[in-house]
Formats: sequence, structure tokens, C-alpha cells
Amino acid sequence: MLTIKVLGSGCPNCKKVEAIARQAVQAMGLEAEVVKVTDYSRIMEYNIMSTPGLVINEKVVCAGRIPTPAEVSTWLADALI
Repeated sequence: MLTIKVLGSGCPNCKKVEAIARQAVQAMGLEAEVVKVTDYSRIMEYNIMSTPGLVINEKVVCAGRIPTPAEVSTWLADALI
């Protein structure tokens, strides 16, 4: 099972990233746990300069912008390999 983490304070952009990730998981028929990480000290453990951030299986795949659904689908597919 994949673990997807959305890093951010819960701002509108963070919510968009979470929604895109959930849609990609559903569209691909995957089993994944989507976790919101809002604690600033935990976000800093991922060494990103700005939020929102997206982490798949503990690998930072995106930070500081909202990825496209196609990008997220590609990252999910890569994580399965």
C-alpha cells in the first residue's frame, strides 16, 4: 500500500494537492493512505523550502506548487515499481 503525505498548514493550496492526490489514487484504482502533515517541525524533516509538499512513500516528489493530476499519476506509478 502506498503512503501519500500532503505537507502544509491546511491552506487552500494544500487542500487542492490533497484532492488531486486522492483523485489520482481513485482513478488508478490504487490502495493508498493519504495523510495530512500540518505540524511545522514534521514538515521541516522533509527539507522542503515551501509548501504545499507532496511525499509518496517517504520520497518528496513536489514542493512549493500544485502538481497536475498527470504528474501525480506518474509519481504514483513510479512508486509502485
